[in-house]
Amino acid sequence: MALDQLLSRLKMDHLQASLDSLCEHASKQDLNYREFLEQALAQEWGGRHQKGLESRLKQARLPWIKTLEQFDFSFQPSIDHKIVRDLAGLGFVERGENVVLLGPPGVGKTHLAVALAVKAAEAGHRVLFMTLDRLVSTLVRARQENRLDRQLQQLSYPKVLVLDEMGYLPMTREEASLFFRLINRRYERASTIVTSNKSFMDWGEIFGDQVIATAILDRLLHHSTTLNIKGESYRLKDKRRAGLVTTPTTKEEDTSHDAGSEPMKEH
Repeated sequence: MALDQLLSRLKMDHLQASLDSLCEHASKQDLNYREFLEQALAQEWGGRHQKGLESRLKQARLPWIKTLEQFDFSFQPSIDHKIVRDLAGLGFVERGENVVLLGPPGVGKTHLAVALAVKAAEAGHRVLFMTLDRLVSTLVRARQENRLDRQLQQLSYPKVLVLDEMGYLPMTREEASLFFRLINRRYERASTIVTSNKSFMDWGEIFGDQVIATAILDRLLHHSTTLNIKGESYRLKDKRRAGLVTTPTTKEEDTSHDAGSEPMKEH
C-alpha cells in the first residue's frame, strides 16, 4: 500500500500535507529514523491540536480573543499577580471551582475572564461565553418551549462557562430561579467564571430576592476564588492622559469601594 494511502486511511492529514518538506528537512539534518518519526508525529499532533483549538474557540463564542500576556497589570496594581498565575495553571478547572471577578466598569474583568477561557480551550477543555442577559433570555425561552431540562443539561457540558455582566440588569424572581437551577446543576461539577460590577451585598437587588441570592452565592462561592479589582477604566486612560478626564466618576468610585480591593479565596 502506498504511503499516501496509508496516511489517508490513518487520517494523518497534517502529516500528509507536510511530508515532502519533512523528508527534505530530515535529509539536510541527517536525522536518524527515530528522530524523523518523532518530528513526523509531532507535526501531526500539532496540526490536530491547532484544529481542535480553533474549533473550541469558535464554539466558545468569545466576544474577542484576549490573553493574559496582553493584560496591562501595571495599570491595575490592585490585582494580585500570584493569584492570576495560579488561575492560569487551570487547577480551578480540574477541581470544578469557580472564579468571580468584581469591580467597576472598564477595569479588565471581561479581559481576564476571556483570557482564562482561552487558556482552558488551549488545554483541551470545552468553553462557553455568555452575557448574563443572553443566558437569562435563553433559559426563559427554553422554559416557555418546555425544553428547560435539555437546555440546562447543554449548559452543564462546558468545563468552563463564562457569565459576563452580572448586575447590569435586574432579574425577575422567575429569572433568578432559573439562574439558580443552572448554578446548582454545575455546582462542584464544572467551573463558572462570573464578572460583576456589584459587590456581593448588592446581589439581593440583582436577583430580586435575598433568599435566592444567598442560595446562589452559597454554591457559587463554595470552592471559589474572588478577585476584587479596584482601579479606573481602561477606556478612560487615554482620555485621562490627554487631559480630557481628570477624576473618576462618583459611580465608579462608589462601586470600586463596595467591591473592595483584596483578593479572597473560598474553600
